[in-house]
Amino acid sequence: MRRLLALGLAAAALTAGAAEAPPLPYEAKAKHVGVVNCASSLCHGSIGEWKGSNVLQNEYVTWSRVDKHALRAGQVLWNERSRRIAANLGLKQPAHEAKICVDCHGHNPPAEYRGERFKASDGIGCEACHGPAENWIKSHVAPGATHADNVRNGLYPTDDPVALARLCLSCHFGNKDKFVTHRIMGAGHPRISFELDTFTQTQPPHFVVDEDWQKRKGRWDGVRVWAIGQALAAQEQLDVVLDPKRGRDGLFPELVVFDCHACHHPMSDTRWKPRVGNRPGTIRFNDSNLLMLRQIVRRTFPAESGVFDDLVLQLHRAVAGEGGDAMEAAKRLRQGLDAVVRKLRDRAFDDADLRAILAGLVDDGIAGAYGDYAGAEQAAMAMASVLNFLARRGALADVRGANAALDRLFETVRDDEKYRAERFQAALASLKTFVAR
Repeated sequence: MRRLLALGLAAAALTAGAAEAPPLPYEAKAKHVGVVNCASSLCHGSIGEWKGSNVLQNEYVTWSRVDKHALRAGQVLWNERSRRIAANLGLKQPAHEAKICVDCHGHNPPAEYRGERFKASDGIGCEACHGPAENWIKSHVAPGATHADNVRNGLYPTDDPVALARLCLSCHFGNKDKFVTHRIMGAGHPRISFELDTFTQTQPPHFVVDEDWQKRKGRWDGVRVWAIGQALAAQEQLDVVLDPKRGRDGLFPELVVFDCHACHHPMSDTRWKPRVGNRPGTIRFNDSNLLMLRQIVRRTFPAESGVFDDLVLQLHRAVAGEGGDAMEAAKRLRQGLDAVVRKLRDRAFDDADLRAILAGLVDDGIAGAYGDYAGAEQAAMAMASVLNFLARRGALADVRGANAALDRLFETVRDDEKYRAERFQAALASLKTFVAR
């Protein structure tokens, strides 16, 4: 316990820098000038990519045509399901007008920060992610302007993996200001599922990380983005547990941080198996991100892996009523994750790291660690990302075979209501042959 406490205190001291994190775009005190200001063919609205430019120039076209963040994210608020959710929640406004919905399904800055050309009907527009442009839209095209200059003027630093994770998770999980509660899910909202690298790649990205990009913004490492995304997702979960307002709903804890399928299965389903923090009749904390972090920590700083495993174990036991205070356990793990994030910021991952992490994820799965659907889903996305990183580096001998094995794996998690851990394990056995190639 002395060693665990030492880690927690060290992490707490490190969190002093957290106050320096840039405000999220919706928090910034500047005007959102509107998508139309970016859409000119001479700016970001070109039909094709420009040669000789340090950006593609067709970002608006990519966003408007194929990115779900454009109109489609908001359009779902007009459908029958959204009308039913709004009615079930007793909202006084329809879903497409209710703040609780539009804060994430749209671009919803306060009225005083909306410029003359801002249109909420544009959907989740440029400034919802890149920050209100009032103070940088002119200067960012000035001769000699640097990326650092733009960030100082209010451009949100999406090139920083921690800032990127905070931004994406603010809607794809939630934070202190906007959050999909279990009540919202009970009203009919789909289950929340997110993994930073996978979602970034399927967005699709409207940028290319090339030599010029990295010269202006620094080295981009997709593996580090994935790892930091896992850590911040786990932090957001623990923040809910520790928040006296968000963490409880009447007599109950906020159930959205627990394993959905611990309750949502037929009464005839008797597949329960003993696991840490999983006694019969208990609801298990959703540890899907922590399971991924276990292998990340084990490989990147092995001296701390035992400490990390113990922190997770203490949380599970406390939540299940097997000893210890759950709030204290959550607080210690949350502090430990601060230290993990800070170490991951500057960590470079080589091919050996990727293979070791992949092997650990596969072996954990074969051993039965992904008995819950959420863990299997997160593991499948993680394994696909790691194999993709290896393939991009030319370090995967049989790309076609690996893709076929991944297809079989994803088939087992296609439908959460039909998930069977033994099928997932069998698919992992097939994937295991590609770990060392």
